[in-house]
Amino acid sequence: MNMIKFKLLSIAFVLLSIVPLNADDFRTMENKAFKFGERLDYKVGYSFMTAGNGYFQVMPSAVKKNGRKCYDIRFRVYSLESLRWIYQVDDAYRTILDVDGIFPWMFQQKIREGNYKRDVSATFDHKNKKAYEKGKTYSVPQYVHDIVSAFYYVRTQDLKKMKNGHIFYVDNYFKGKTNKLGVKIHKRERIKVDAGTFNTIVIEPLVVEGGLFKSDGSILMWMTDDENKIPVKVTTKIVIGDIYAELTKYSGVANKVTSKIK
Repeated sequence: MNMIKFKLLSIAFVLLSIVPLNADDFRTMENKAFKFGERLDYKVGYSFMTAGNGYFQVMPSAVKKNGRKCYDIRFRVYSLESLRWIYQVDDAYRTILDVDGIFPWMFQQKIREGNYKRDVSATFDHKNKKAYEKGKTYSVPQYVHDIVSAFYYVRTQDLKKMKNGHIFYVDNYFKGKTNKLGVKIHKRERIKVDAGTFNTIVIEPLVVEGGLFKSDGSILMWMTDDENKIPVKVTTKIVIGDIYAELTKYSGVANKVTSKIK
């Protein structure tokens, strides 16, 4: 009898462990900034020379993770084929982002820069506040972000209401550690790139470890001053000098780009 009872309890435990997580267990956040199918294309330059291309893409179809609807978001930056004999770059990132709560369930990073290689894969358990990477378990704050999901989370924030000099913080996970990613509002500025002329809000991420570039100094981002908050331009310092990324085209955006002047 005891053995039967034990087996029934074991079966019940297994069934409970595979039940999809209840929506009531997690936060909900409004997102008007991006949608399925959005793609943002960039040219990446070193000093005054175009050295590569890159893109952010929210894949057109939803994926399921832990029984929940998610965005499948990709970021890639790669050097021009004509310059790969000098220094080859091909970096790819992926995050699986919860649609309702705007927090990540999984993060992948594949770095190929010259002879340097790095592959990272992490999963997040926001109910139990854990991150899992390379067979290890780390305690993390609930709704901790990877560097790509943090960028999309920032886009959901009401930047228009934030005054110059204001700083807000996002918990950012990288290599088993959680850091406070500060985001500082600098100023409003009109800039021209290949994709057009835009009114923008200039922001600065204040923690750069684990970022999209190996930075030796400040990173500045020009975001469209409208509901989309599209990154129009990024500048930063790396080991070999200054680099920039500028928007060349966009498609599948969630709203009319009212910040575009021409």
